[in-house]
Amino acid sequence: MKRATLIPPSAFRLPLFAFRLPLPAFRLLLPVFCLLLSACGTSPSVGPEKTVEAYLNALNAKDATRLSTLSCADWEPTALMELDSFQAVSTTLEGLSCAQTGTDGDKALVVCQGKIVASYNGELQSFDLSARAYTVEKSTGEWLVCGAQ
Repeated sequence: MKRATLIPPSAFRLPLFAFRLPLPAFRLLLPVFCLLLSACGTSPSVGPEKTVEAYLNALNAKDATRLSTLSCADWEPTALMELDSFQAVSTTLEGLSCAQTGTDGDKALVVCQGKIVASYNGELQSFDLSARAYTVEKSTGEWLVCGAQ
């Protein structure tokens, strides 16, 4: 009977650093890695005009979940009622561009240009977006649509 040769456990250990950078290369790459890691941080909050644009895009896409996410709790039933009014028609959003017109603390007014074009059995009806000013409030760090005038 042959006797097995024992291999010491240290033979199975891998070196801690299998690849070592020379010190000058490490000094050059460290700031690059730090910059890349800092870019992975949180993004700046979206402005009120971008929130209204996202709200109108969700309305056009008939996305109730997204519309609710972009609305204040008090405005949500109205937003969903507006969405219901567009459910039976095909809609397109044309020339959307929003701008903030005023600010009062955590509240902002946003006016948009463009129109929603609704098509029902080939008949077109357009809704001018500049006819309304949206009230947007910053809540828990994010802007939410809370009304329209």
